[in-house]
Amino acid sequence: MQALKERIRKDGRNLGGGILKVDGFINHQVDPGLMEACGREFAQHFKDSGATKILTAEISGIAPAVTTGIHLNLPVVYARKNKPITMPDQVFLTLAPSHTKGRMVELIVSPEYLADGEKVLIIDDFLASGATILGLARLAQTAGAQIVGIGALVEKTFEQGRTALEVLGVPIVSLVAITNMNGDAIEFA
Repeated sequence: MQALKERIRKDGRNLGGGILKVDGFINHQVDPGLMEACGREFAQHFKDSGATKILTAEISGIAPAVTTGIHLNLPVVYARKNKPITMPDQVFLTLAPSHTKGRMVELIVSPEYLADGEKVLIIDDFLASGATILGLARLAQTAGAQIVGIGALVEKTFEQGRTALEVLGVPIVSLVAITNMNGDAIEFA
């Protein structure tokens, strides 16, 4: 997607170690127009997936998931990283490594919002190693849901996450693919 690629060129920063700083328009401050365009693009790709719900991870996946949900007229559930007191005692929980936090994080979903028989579309900000998305898939599968597709705003192809996700056997769409982040470089496919 050209608009996202141009925004990364203009405002994204390679911080080294595979970290791409996009918090000025994706995950700290959000550019609503850009996210709306991304959601529209995902909706085009997944309109025939049969999805009944969109699943993402707190916090960075929420903006693209919600805009996709608007275009597909689907509810969005996000896996929380901390269990609030309003959540029931019995929850779906898994651990996934966080690249930016440098540690394992919990992903928690209430069974109230992810049910047996759901058809789940996973939307997230990054596809890097695939670990977070695999964690989301585990949550959905534990609930008895079926994964019907995966969308990521940015794929770092050099981290091989797509290969890790192939076990799910679903379509994987990334709007921008980055092939190299050595030195200060941000090279696109």
